[in-house]
Amino acid sequence: MNKIIRKISFDKKKISDLLLKYAIYFVLLIMIIIIIIEDSSIVSWRSLATILTQASTRCMLALGVGGIIVLAGTDLSIGRMVGLAGVVGASLMQSPGFSRRIFPNLPTSGWFIALSILFIILLITFASFINGWLTAKLHITPFIATLGMQLVLYGAASSYYNALGGSPITSLNEGFKYIAQGKLLKLKFGSDEFYISFLMLFALISILFIWFIWNKTRIGKNMFAVGGNAEAAAVSGVSIVKTTLIIYVIAGVLYGAAGLLELGRTGSATNNLGLGYELDAISACVVGGVSLMGGVGSVAGIVTGVIIFQVINFGLAYIGVDPYLQYVVKGMIILIAVAIDTRKYIKKK
Repeated sequence: MNKIIRKISFDKKKISDLLLKYAIYFVLLIMIIIIIIEDSSIVSWRSLATILTQASTRCMLALGVGGIIVLAGTDLSIGRMVGLAGVVGASLMQSPGFSRRIFPNLPTSGWFIALSILFIILLITFASFINGWLTAKLHITPFIATLGMQLVLYGAASSYYNALGGSPITSLNEGFKYIAQGKLLKLKFGSDEFYISFLMLFALISILFIWFIWNKTRIGKNMFAVGGNAEAAAVSGVSIVKTTLIIYVIAGVLYGAAGLLELGRTGSATNNLGLGYELDAISACVVGGVSLMGGVGSVAGIVTGVIIFQVINFGLAYIGVDPYLQYVVKGMIILIAVAIDTRKYIKKK
């Protein structure tokens, strides 16, 4: 009899742990089902291609901040890095045939576009490096360090934008736009269509790169060690400063590349490009199982979180939900995800 009671108790614990682990997915699945019931036309190959394309730059941002969260940190400056990359990139890479180019004497050749892209990625990487330096060397909490950087970058991007006239910067170089808007392959399914975009390819390369870093390199092992227990990692000979700086630099490269691709995808830039992207990236990581407490996370989880979040975003817009109510829904998802993550951490203790 005692064995039966213990077995029932054990089974209840397993079920409870399972529900706790996947609770956020159940909530999001219910939301997706409601969206499909509201308008079943959303279920199409074309919608899937659009969702994956829109999720591509978000995935790169989430992969970048995912490593920082594994370190038990955060990054509130992501959206402003995207904005700075967009404004500077748009001003340097306008179409040669546009009569109102901001810098009419700049070269328009392929080598100059390539140098512009490299310069912007290095600029954003440097900003992310400063975030890491403030955190690792000056021991400023990541929340405060990246909040300060958010304000600095927004001020810099806005000042630059206003100096250029304060109007949306449009008419981008066609070759650059093709990189972000082009399609590698189109597949017809009757009247429906699925396509593979260049953005999907860039996202896939980023996924494979980060998976390799996290799972096959010493820096990945050190990252999880520092996030799980920094003191124990230091005693074991892991350089917390070096590890933190490398992870922030990797994040910066992804932020810069994603910012440029988002610029190309939208076709124009203002100083508000990237507004709120940090919340989408962080919440996608948490939904995907990256613990805000540090030391826990997976690339597959982040990708899953990004896609689920993008399905929700796309679905809410598709069925015509008021944009302000969409913020309410996204906020609730974040609160639920963080509450579940905190609960799992408490249970482990």
